Amino acid sequence: MSQKILRFYLSNTDTLNHESLYECIAREAKAFGLHGATVINGVMGFGETSQLRSNKFWELNIKHPMIVEMIDEEATLRAFITKMQPLLEGTEKGFLITLQDIEIVLKKQGHARK
Repeated sequence: MSQKILRFYLSNTDTLNHESLYECIAREAKAFGLHGATVINGVMGFGETSQLRSNKFWELNIKHPMIVEMIDEEATLRAFITKMQPLLEGTEKGFLITLQDIEIVLKKQGHARK
């Protein structure tokens, strides 16, 4: 089966229904049944309509880039994008979604905590 990595590039200040957008995406991914999601707090970044931002502790502006990524089968990820698209298009801020081929080199299953 074709494994892909899905990434959402956004800002920590982006919201959806008064909730952080990155949290909303991660919760929706879990509810959708994806294998997992990781939220990455970016150190520095910019988009087409934003300024270059850094999360250095001495800066007053706390806006910084976030990436939400998940790995799963292509069909599952595309279905998740289709589900999320109407929600995401309702946000005021810009974002970017990518879907790329990956090769899983090693996958070790852990044990769930009880």
